[in-house]
This record gives sequence, structure tokens and C-alpha cells, in this order.
Amino acid sequence: MQTGGVDKQELGAFLRSRRERLRPQDVGLSAGARRRTPGLRREEVAVLAHISTEYYVRLEQGRAPRPSAEVLAAIAGALRLTGAESEHLHLVAGTAPLRGGSHRRDVRPSILALLHRLPQTAGFVVSAAFEVLAWNELAAALMEDFAELAPRERNLARKAFLEPSGPGGRGGALYGVSDAAEFRLDVVGQLRSARARYPADPAVGELVEELRAGSADFARLWERHDVQAAPVLTKTFQHPLVGEVVVDCDSLALADRDQHLVLYTAPSGSRSAQALAFLDASGPSTTLRALRTS
Repeated sequence: MQTGGVDKQELGAFLRSRRERLRPQDVGLSAGARRRTPGLRREEVAVLAHISTEYYVRLEQGRAPRPSAEVLAAIAGALRLTGAESEHLHLVAGTAPLRGGSHRRDVRPSILALLHRLPQTAGFVVSAAFEVLAWNELAAALMEDFAELAPRERNLARKAFLEPSGPGGRGGALYGVSDAAEFRLDVVGQLRSARARYPADPAVGELVEELRAGSADFARLWERHDVQAAPVLTKTFQHPLVGEVVVDCDSLALADRDQHLVLYTAPSGSRSAQALAFLDASGPSTTLRALRTS
């Protein structure tokens, strides 16, 4: 919970998780013969950040006043944080601007038009909370016909962690994709960042709590406090009609609305490109019939 712009509980837990991840040799220190705690000691982080040990301990315990941006930058350097991790640190500490109110679900008209002009490209737009907001016909044929679903059921985070597998191992099994485990890691990290950006948005907070209560896997990953996953550049779908479809995966940030445009394409002339062309011509209704008979 944030007070005065600081989420002290999240700040302390995040600092502790990043400290325990580091080894002494990662920061040029000797491991020594006896270490009873994983990672760095609190006093070692304090020395590296040029702050007092007492103040750093109080930060991890959630008892310190809000740290300055300069102190946070020093701690981020001491803990070897990535850019995404450093941004998250400033967000939960209240030294970075938060987005007001709720995350946006309205898609820019030009993006909607673009989705339907892209040749042999499966495309869709997701919100900061992993809601599928818009899609083209090929995305519906490759994945599922989102128009047949209630808005709540179009949430990819729920599909990843809460839904059982649908016909043909699809639906809750993420459409038979090859990188389901990596995608779940990405969901957890991005939802943690979204909750920090939108602390007053009940939809984001309630989604996180629903996933924590409903999925032991999500709860376990959430406790790792990760905010950045490795990007997925290719993805393999197991489709009930055309079999294996290997696609290049590009996720483009729509910064003004905090959304992402996700595009799936296949190299020209490949078997997967032919499969996409077939699905594009057949439409989502053909895929739906195949699922119902599989």
C-alpha cells in the first residue's frame, strides 16, 4: 500500500530480493569463508551506495522516510539494477511520476486501421493489464476468436495462470505456444510494474490478487519481485488446423496509452507463411469448427 507516494512494503521487499540475488564477487568483494545470508550483506550495499547501514536497513524494513532520487540512484548502482528495475525502484519509492487513475483501454483509431491493413500478419493490442483490446482476423484465426469471448475472458494473464486447457490443448494453455513458461514470467514482471504505475487502479490490483489467490505458480513467481523478462523473438503455435506455425514475434510499445501492439509474422516462402496465408483466407470460424471437432 502506498503512503505519501511510497509503497514501503514493496520497496523493502524489492530491495531485499535484488540484494539476495547478487554474489559478493559480482561487485568486486570477497565471498569470505562464512556467510549465513544469500547474496550481499546489508552493510555491503550501504557501503557501495555511500549511505549509512542503519538507513539502508530501515529501507528494507519499510521504516525509513522516502529516499531521495539521488539515494535511489546510488542504491540502484550498488545493486547493479537494470534500466527496468531502476525505473521500478523509483516508482515504488514515489520519485517517479505515476499515471493517474486507471490504465487506458481505448485503442487509437490509426492503430485499429493499421491492424486490418497488415498483409499476412496476425496482430493484436494488449493493455497494461494484458487485456486483448483489438485484433485482426488472422490473430483470431491463429489464436481464438476474441469476439466470441466476454471482455473478462480476453485477458491473457488469466489465460496463462487460471484457465484449464481448452480443446486441442489451447485456450488456457496459451494456444499451444512453445514459450508458455517464458510468457508467464513476462506476465508477472509486467503486472508488477503496472501495479506500481497505477496504484489507484482497482482493475490492476484486483487482477493481481485474483492471480495470487488462484495460482500457486503466479504466487511463487510474484514473490521473486522480478520486473523484467527476456524478450521472446520467435514463438511456435500448435494449431488444430494447420499444425505447427513458427512466427517472429514483435511487441511495439504504444507509449501514449501504455499499450502494446503485438505482431506475428513468418518468413516469406516458409511453411509457416503458407499456414498463415491459409488461416488468413479461412478466417476464425474455420479454426473454431476445427477446435469443436478435435
